[in-house]
Amino acid sequence: MDPYDYTWMFGLTTAVAFFDAYALGANDVANSFATSVASGSLTLAQACFVACFTEFLGAFLLGANTSDTIKGGILSVERFVDTPEILMLCMTCALCASAFWVLLATKYGWPVSSTHSIVGSIIGVGIAAFGGNSIEWGWNGVGQIITSWFLSPAAAGVIAAIIYSITKYAILRREDSIKWALRIIPVYFFFTATIEAFYLIYKGAPGTKASKLSTGTIVGISFGVGGIIALFAIFFFCPWLKRRVVNREELKWYHIPVILFLSPRPIKRHDPESNDKETASTASGSIDKKREQEQEEQQEEESNVVENVENSSVKEPASSFEKMKEKILNILLHGIRKDVRNLDNDKIKSVHDAAEIYDSDVEYMFSFLQVITACMASFAHGSNDVSNAVGPLSSVYQIWQTATVDVAGKVPVPLWILAYGGVAIDIGLATFGYKIIRVLGNNITLFTPSRGFSAELAAALTVLTCSKLGLPVSTTHCITGATVGIGLCNGKLSAVNWKMISWCFFSWILTLPVTGLLGGLLFSFAAYAPTLVRL
Repeated sequence: MDPYDYTWMFGLTTAVAFFDAYALGANDVANSFATSVASGSLTLAQACFVACFTEFLGAFLLGANTSDTIKGGILSVERFVDTPEILMLCMTCALCASAFWVLLATKYGWPVSSTHSIVGSIIGVGIAAFGGNSIEWGWNGVGQIITSWFLSPAAAGVIAAIIYSITKYAILRREDSIKWALRIIPVYFFFTATIEAFYLIYKGAPGTKASKLSTGTIVGISFGVGGIIALFAIFFFCPWLKRRVVNREELKWYHIPVILFLSPRPIKRHDPESNDKETASTASGSIDKKREQEQEEQQEEESNVVENVENSSVKEPASSFEKMKEKILNILLHGIRKDVRNLDNDKIKSVHDAAEIYDSDVEYMFSFLQVITACMASFAHGSNDVSNAVGPLSSVYQIWQTATVDVAGKVPVPLWILAYGGVAIDIGLATFGYKIIRVLGNNITLFTPSRGFSAELAAALTVLTCSKLGLPVSTTHCITGATVGIGLCNGKLSAVNWKMISWCFFSWILTLPVTGLLGGLLFSFAAYAPTLVRL
């Protein structure tokens, strides 16, 4: 093979890598914001808007400068030294199989691991090319993946249950829960900031020198960041929160830095019909009253605009341009105009009814912590998991340019490929991510801000701890296990949708054989098919 041979294969891989990154955004990235949207801390549109920045910046700024030539080291690179074009073909087939499976799983609402998908595809092409003995079947290969099916959700579920139980008995069930929330929230800010800082430095920043720091240095920096955030919460955030929630003052988020110097603000106009929290909570299945009120006001404004447009359309027909504009907007905004909270779903009403309901004011306080946790997890996810899509593309690009395979097993990742993958991830979340957000949210158990915060923090903590111990984990499996752990804290098995959990677990088991079969068949079709050209 000579440099710049098989340009068609490089072009095809570039296109397929976009769809694989698109599928990653629709499935994996949705995990980060599913609980925030389900609890009402963020709307679906807000989650997509925030994720577009956090995922792209995580991928572009902190994405790895190098990637494994073959994900997971499950197949030896040395087998391709004499035939680099075969490695190009393997990566192309693996990306096709991975993209197809993740997109199919997303369509049916199955949260699957993009890492396991690409690894399964590589197993398939490896078997098709060199036989079953070429694959690492032991602990360092397939064994770790099988272990993660059980270890990830179990560990995350236990940690989530511990965090939420502490919150429930230290704050939510207290007689004066608002007072205790204001006292303990700075502590949560400290631990959240410390854990997320450690996550970003230790696991989420492979493209920086920070990943080479010693564990002690990383811990010291993380505690310093947590201390600064906790002091900010004590002197600025909590006073702002008290005036907004307890005193009902008209305050915005940008008043937080100047809250100590801000004179008393007007009292919020209170709707008498919204005083009966118990009735409202029971009817809607949601306890986040303030977020509900804000969303209702926003929906009322939007409905007024729609009514005005409809009234005007009765008087004079809409122009062709306006019709075309509306069609385009419906297509572009299709993914963020969906109802993903499932609060009025009769099929899971019994699951929601089994959940305990607490003071909406206290729950509202946790919404800020939950959003911060989701943003940090999304940022770190963009810096790490983007390699699942751009790693194989980088391998093909490097072989196409040099016609060689690096036996070290590492390949450089250009910035344009990181940006390319980041854009595809964002588009995937915005257009197709609602499928997974709907499943991992209230479709499994009822989520509130305190529950969502506990689940997200537990998932991040599980990934950190297990990675440090060398144990295999998956972020997708972790957030699913944390969701189950939170649901069981209600003290009732009926508080969890076990049918949906069964489907999720079934999809995890299917990932390896399905992607492996697809990848192997595609490679065999391309490599062993009859040809009219005799070499």
